Amino acid sequence: MIVTCIQLAMSDQSKEKNVAHALRLIDEAPPSDLILLPEIWPCGFFSFDRYQRDSEAIDGPIVTEFRKAALKRKCHIFMGSMVENDNDHLYNTSILLNPEGQIAARYRKIHLFGYQSKEANLLEPGEDIVVAVTPWGRSGLSTCYDLRFPELYRRMVDQGAAFFLVASAWPHVRLAAWKLFNRCRAHENLAFLISCNCAGTNQGKKYAGHSMVVDPWGQVVAEGPEEENFVTAEIEPGQVNAIRQEFPALEDRRLT
Repeated sequence: MIVTCIQLAMSDQSKEKNVAHALRLIDEAPPSDLILLPEIWPCGFFSFDRYQRDSEAIDGPIVTEFRKAALKRKCHIFMGSMVENDNDHLYNTSILLNPEGQIAARYRKIHLFGYQSKEANLLEPGEDIVVAVTPWGRSGLSTCYDLRFPELYRRMVDQGAAFFLVASAWPHVRLAAWKLFNRCRAHENLAFLISCNCAGTNQGKKYAGHSMVVDPWGQVVAEGPEEENFVTAEIEPGQVNAIRQEFPALEDRRLT
């Protein structure tokens, strides 16, 4: 299985230009079974004044264009997150598309970020843990700040997750924490974790880049640089069950 993270370089350009740029990179991405994008890339995570204006319904223009892209590429696209507008209720929503161009899963970010951020004031938190059924196995969806809450990932494992897909806009100032949490969430759950982070700068805030593919042993299979790039890796989905049988730590849990 080949996975590719499109580590978009953010700037303060318009939603329309960001969408066009992302679609162009999807066309240019190497052959992949799964393509991922980062968090709130249509306007930029730190562009809080644009959340309302750039928000869209799930059946709006952005998702419509990406459904066409998934059908064209004949692959799954985890299109990262956007500001979803559901009857004037705003959410940080990630969407997984299948090769038929259909919405396979939708996740509304549960843990909203309030530290030097207006996200928690402007958006509403999601309530549902989402584990999607995919050809490579059950995949739990999460977003950025969620990485700091291990109980979410353990709950996804309890629902059968063997893979974690993470859309993020993690800042460069906390790069060390980013690397730590990616490896921890993968290893403690004996799961693959594939994270796509933003690059570039938005509203004066520099993003960390360093999108990652981490295996169930917590080893980094692939890691991006700081700038815009494709981060591609080939992984073996069957490795999850093999490792969980060899090292059955999840079966030794005593606190639930």
